[in-house]
Amino acid sequence: MAFPPRAFYSLHEAAARWGCTLSDIAGWASVGRFDIATGIAPTQCGDTILEGLVAVPVQDILPMFLTSGAGPTRKTLRRIRALDSREWLLITDPDHKVKVTLNVLVIMADDVIRFERDCDVLRRPAVSVSSTKRYDWDGMYISLIKRVHEQGVPESQNAWIGEVQEWFVRNSVTGEVPDERTIRRRITPVWKSLRDPCG
Repeated sequence: MAFPPRAFYSLHEAAARWGCTLSDIAGWASVGRFDIATGIAPTQCGDTILEGLVAVPVQDILPMFLTSGAGPTRKTLRRIRALDSREWLLITDPDHKVKVTLNVLVIMADDVIRFERDCDVLRRPAVSVSSTKRYDWDGMYISLIKRVHEQGVPESQNAWIGEVQEWFVRNSVTGEVPDERTIRRRITPVWKSLRDPCG
């Protein structure tokens, strides 16, 4: 039995698929090429309650997409909109804070396919699980050391995994990027050691 089509792609998956950076994706979304979405619990916006997958105002969180890694890793949204609407709604209940990180932002699969068709984007070939492709792990570890030296340890392991995924997207010659599980396996010992150096 075949799986149904994908519903959405994470931003890191889309960047690897297209061979571009997260800032490229933010730019295209900001000029209306496609929506960037996230999932939310029921949230009060005036007389309307929005829940599930909603569009995110990219302009409001643009600093998160800085390729230098110097931008914030988490932002609180002040407005959202339904994916089938063009009207942005202010979040009016102060207890309904919608916080996002890059790891919880997605592009709907229909938008990905339409964007590739409209812009004649050649999708990068997927990497087989059994692929013997050698990733630049040494370069990645050097970037980790530099990051900790200059900026300290990230606020969460998931945020660090996102940074590593973006590093591979920016530095891969072929567009091939390790999957999240492989990256997590590589950096978890480093993360644990830095968080609990006496452990």
